[in-house]
Amino acid sequence: MFKDTAIFITFDEGGGYYDSGYIQPLTFFGDGPRIPLMLVSPYAKHGYVDHTYNDHVSLLKFIESNWRLHTLSSRSLDNLPNPRASEHDPYKPTNGPSIGNLMEMFNFHHDRD
Repeated sequence: MFKDTAIFITFDEGGGYYDSGYIQPLTFFGDGPRIPLMLVSPYAKHGYVDHTYNDHVSLLKFIESNWRLHTLSSRSLDNLPNPRASEHDPYKPTNGPSIGNLMEMFNFHHDRD
């Protein structure tokens, strides 16, 4: 069963601690500090650190992207485009506001056996 599994490990909120990274002004409520997210899967890129701007809704956006589903709402934040980062500042998207879909963390083109 593990050969077809992807486990995402994260936690909710950073508790208001200082974060030196760029935070996009997505909505009136703003976005919080960065939080860690780890992927455990035979599809995960080995030793890869993703600097794409992601959010909790990136998990929903991954599900929608991977299974080619429609977004839950045309107004949902997971309907934003995938970020394209500046060469000089990987944390500031050039097409913002945008939220990643976690697909960059995967390598679907390898032999799983």
